[in-house]
Amino acid sequence: MNETYVTVVGRVVGEISQRTTREGHKMASFRVATNERRYDKAIEQWVDKNPMFLEVICWRRLAAGVGTSLNKGDPVVVTGRLHQRDYEVEGQRRSKLELDAQAVGPDLSWCTADVQRARRDGAPAVESATNSAGVDESDSTVSELVA
Repeated sequence: MNETYVTVVGRVVGEISQRTTREGHKMASFRVATNERRYDKAIEQWVDKNPMFLEVICWRRLAAGVGTSLNKGDPVVVTGRLHQRDYEVEGQRRSKLELDAQAVGPDLSWCTADVQRARRDGAPAVESATNSAGVDESDSTVSELVA
């Protein structure tokens, strides 16, 4: 079966829900809203179309990062596998779109971010040594380019 991977640009609507499974895996979920926006030449204004709401599911390290980094209203870019989940409420069949996130980040066209890389061993991130231009000189690749 083919899987559908998508990238969604939108805003976090609601609080981030976090939990740990019985097996000890971290999970975070949140809803993201996105909508199409078009310029209507007839009225010379931007017009918002109907919004689309997706439930975003994050696992393990991604869940931990999302839980500590995102808040309601934050602009985000989410990439992952899109699927429809069917369920029943009071005898009525319903469905909702879910996005199993592969990556989540801030939409830097609407905000700024202070990136702190997490270490794989779970230790706190090391402060980077930035020069007066704001370039991280502890990264050897950057140091070679700056020199």
